[in-house]
Amino acid sequence: MNNPAPVRTAPRERKPDWIRVKAPTSAGFNETRKLMRDLNLATVCEEAACPNIGECWTKKHATVMILGDVCTRACAFCNVKTGMPRAVDPLEPEHVAIAAAKMGLEHIVITSVDRDDLPDGGASQFVKVIQALRRNTPSTTIEILTPDFRNKVESAVEAIIEARPDVYNHNLETVPRLYPTIRPGARYYASLRLLESVKRHDPSIFTKSGVMLGLGEERMEVHQVMDDMRSADIDFLTMGQYLQPTPKHAKVAEFVTPQAFDAYAAIARAKGFLLVAATPLTRSSYHAGDDFAKMKAARDAKLAKAG
Repeated sequence: MNNPAPVRTAPRERKPDWIRVKAPTSAGFNETRKLMRDLNLATVCEEAACPNIGECWTKKHATVMILGDVCTRACAFCNVKTGMPRAVDPLEPEHVAIAAAKMGLEHIVITSVDRDDLPDGGASQFVKVIQALRRNTPSTTIEILTPDFRNKVESAVEAIIEARPDVYNHNLETVPRLYPTIRPGARYYASLRLLESVKRHDPSIFTKSGVMLGLGEERMEVHQVMDDMRSADIDFLTMGQYLQPTPKHAKVAEFVTPQAFDAYAAIARAKGFLLVAATPLTRSSYHAGDDFAKMKAARDAKLAKAG
């Protein structure tokens, strides 16, 4: 009897040295994980398999993902589960505030899955979380990273703006040409208009957006995205290397060098962003608290110069 031939799988592409990180093992990491489980909270750090989780959780920094851990969309870059989400947890806003208090957070980042199944896309839960944080930890600055609230933008965004987060982040993720394959459920210009509407309603709220590099984008396309962001008056640009979470996801077209990230950052600063974070390991909420302080100082300096 012949033995069946072994199944051969294609080897995963070896990551360059500049994006390797150590596995998380610290006591602080384990304490953060326990707190999230005790409060029944999901984090994008875990769900999106973020490479910086060890560093951030050791420092008691975590990005809370509200509205559950199941997304109604299936983007080609994202590791979050897709399917029919569970009912919204009414205790979630208070649990987020408890977590912020226990971790002693000066700055918190709140994100969510896409909830196309909800009439407002989940905007009211963002509002409740912001309100709970303001009640329980009034000195904590609040950064939100929202979905695009497809077909629900105006009313959803207005409700969130009225709750006055300190930073409103929504990621464009990639260049317009790659949207049909990388972000098929979204529309590039709708995302731009969302960020533009935040500034139109309340110019005092900082706006922020990010792109992933290494998906097959051309250099001039990235420059055009920067111009589009500046035309929407976006304050803060983040740029990081796309990493393939599993073999089912979009492949890495290129590992962009740290030198290329530096060049992009220099161009972005020349275009007038208040702040730019561009390294292979940069993620939307990586060092968000420190970056918020820098962004605030940059705006104060700009206003003082104009005055």
